[in-house]
Amino acid sequence: MTVKMIASDMDGTFLQAEDQYDVAHFAKVLAQLKEKDIRFVAASGRQVSNLRALFAPMADYGLLDQIDFVGSNGSVVATADQELYAVYLKPEQIRKVIDWNAVNFSPAENLVVMTGAHGSYLSNHATADIMAMLAPFYPNLTQVDKLLDVDDQILGVSFIWPHDKVQEYVRLLMDTFGDQLHATGSGFGSVDILPKNVNKATALEVLQDYYNIDDSAVMVFGDNANDLEMLSKYDQAYLMPNAASFMHQAHDQEAIAPNDEAGVLATIEAKLFLDQ
Repeated sequence: MTVKMIASDMDGTFLQAEDQYDVAHFAKVLAQLKEKDIRFVAASGRQVSNLRALFAPMADYGLLDQIDFVGSNGSVVATADQELYAVYLKPEQIRKVIDWNAVNFSPAENLVVMTGAHGSYLSNHATADIMAMLAPFYPNLTQVDKLLDVDDQILGVSFIWPHDKVQEYVRLLMDTFGDQLHATGSGFGSVDILPKNVNKATALEVLQDYYNIDDSAVMVFGDNANDLEMLSKYDQAYLMPNAASFMHQAHDQEAIAPNDEAGVLATIEAKLFLDQ
């Protein structure tokens, strides 16, 4: 089995509870990947700045340069030291989505978060508790009176709905805007609106071109709807056992353990015959 790039989703896939992972274990795996000239990619709905913070401990092992980043569900692609790609929503697209939400839902029915190049922006009716809950996932989070007045380049618009409603609203948004935009569920009740044809698979193509890596040499891990494109594109694609039932209906090749048992690392070790 030839592998030159391993991409993993974060929440529900690589990370355990409370943003935790076994730093020493990952460093041991990453060192062996480096010896084999295999890149590791953190591919997430989170912003790149958040991902860099998660993996900052790898600097102590001299391994930070082995990690690349796909952030905002594919809107941003970066190496350890440079941004390779970023794509933004157009102002008129943002206005259409915000206006659609205002017509169809009351402020109490969902929250709206915009992720920008310089910060994240939340509708002003959110409570302090909600702000605290969202802050780890949206760096530089600020409440604003009017989202449409924000002066920033916007990577995506997220609606926070009850978790059990996510797939219903993804379908509704795709029915409404599918010819112009891309909608995907991103965990924790988030439905993300992105530029059309932006997803983790198209973002990985940017890194593949940069490093000259074929599809056949890419291994991926995921657990949610925002991972579907990359799970379906690559042959070496593993769904986490802890994924929701609708994901198991869509993809049947599983990692050997769930996220809370370091299933990504365990699968990498087994498939690539690494020292454990």
